[in-house]
Amino acid sequence: MGAKPASEDGDRRIGRRALLVGGTAAAVGSAVLARDELARLWWRAPGVEKPRVEGAVDFGGARWVAASEANWRRADRPDDYGIDMVVIHVTQGSFASAVKVFQDPGHGAAAHYIVGKDGRITQMIRELDVAYHAGNRSYNERSVGIEHEGFIDRPEDFTDRMYAASARLTARICVRYDIPVDREHIIGHVEVPGTDHTDPGEHWDWDRYMKLVRQARQAPAQV
Repeated sequence: MGAKPASEDGDRRIGRRALLVGGTAAAVGSAVLARDELARLWWRAPGVEKPRVEGAVDFGGARWVAASEANWRRADRPDDYGIDMVVIHVTQGSFASAVKVFQDPGHGAAAHYIVGKDGRITQMIRELDVAYHAGNRSYNERSVGIEHEGFIDRPEDFTDRMYAASARLTARICVRYDIPVDREHIIGHVEVPGTDHTDPGEHWDWDRYMKLVRQARQAPAQV
C-alpha cells in the first residue's frame, strides 16, 4: 500500500477546459494569474467535471465500495491529467483489512482497485480521480493503482484467479487510455521514485502477468 507524503497531493493543476471559464479568469485577469491561483478559481466554478453516477464502476464486474474522501483527490482525468501508467501493489493483509483502511480518513492512502485471491474486484475510487497510492504526487496523478490481497513473502497468495482477474482489469485500463502493455507503463510500487515500499515483491510473476495482460487486451472489452 502507498502512503501520502505531507503536502504531496494538496494542489491540483488546471485542466485543458479551464480556458472555457472566461468569466472567472477575466475577473482577475487571466494573463497575470499564477497557475495555482487560476486552478483554485477553476475548481470553485460549477459544472466543470464529467457527470458522475453514484456507485458507478469503471470495470465491468467490479463491486463499488467508496474509499474515504481523505484518501483521494477529486479530478477529471484524463482531461486534466493524462493517464499513462498502472501501478501494482500488494496489500500486506487481507481483502477486508484493505477495504477497512481505505475507508479510514486517517490512513492517508488508497488505491483505485483491490483484487482478491478469489478474483473478485472492488473499486473504491473512480479512475477519474487521483488516488493517494504511490507516495509520489506525479505518479498518483498519471496512474491507476491496483492492490492485490496477500503478503509479498507468500507466493501462494498470488492465485491463478487473482492473476487472471487483475490482468483483465489492467488490460481494460490500457485499452481505455491507450497505455502500452510493457514494463515501463505497468510497474510495481517498488519502482515508484522515492518510495520505501517493496511490493509487489520477488514472488510476483511479472512474466506470467504481462503475458496475461497482453492476451486479455486482445479479448472483447468488458466495459
